[in-house]
Amino acid sequence: MLDIAILAAAAGEHADPSVGGVHLLNATFFVSAAMLVLIGIILWKKVPAAVAASLDAKIAGIKAELDEAQALRAEAEKLRAEYEAKLASASKEAADMNARAEAEAEAVLAKARTDAENLIARRQKMATDKIAAAERAAVAEIREKVAKAATGAAARLIAENHGAEADQALVDRTVAELGTRLN
Repeated sequence: MLDIAILAAAAGEHADPSVGGVHLLNATFFVSAAMLVLIGIILWKKVPAAVAASLDAKIAGIKAELDEAQALRAEAEKLRAEYEAKLASASKEAADMNARAEAEAEAVLAKARTDAENLIARRQKMATDKIAAAERAAVAEIREKVAKAATGAAARLIAENHGAEADQALVDRTVAELGTRLN
């Protein structure tokens, strides 16, 4: 405060360029006048309206970007839901295909077992039939040999035991029987 008082006392000794106690030619006056001129020019050129329009345009651009981002997000959510549904469907379809494949494999295995059992039964029957046929053939062959042997033995016995007289008697008797049989 003392400094202000000294300055005020010293200022009183100099010539005062003020009019009515107001100093017109000091720095504050010139800065204030320049500011008033600058504010006047700014208002005259409609700078606040231009700034407001620029800010409004920037706000509209940001809002458009936000709307676009929101639309893209909604589309992405929709695609994600769609792909999740497709994935669930594919998983279900894969499980169904697996179940069908297992069922088909079981059916093929059961059919193979049945076919194998049928084949074994057929081959067993064929073997049994072959054995029976071989037995019948052997029995027929033995009978044939026995019949030939018996016929040969009978022929030898007849040849040894029958002579011409016995044959003549046999022929006469057979002829006599034929006469009675034909009548």
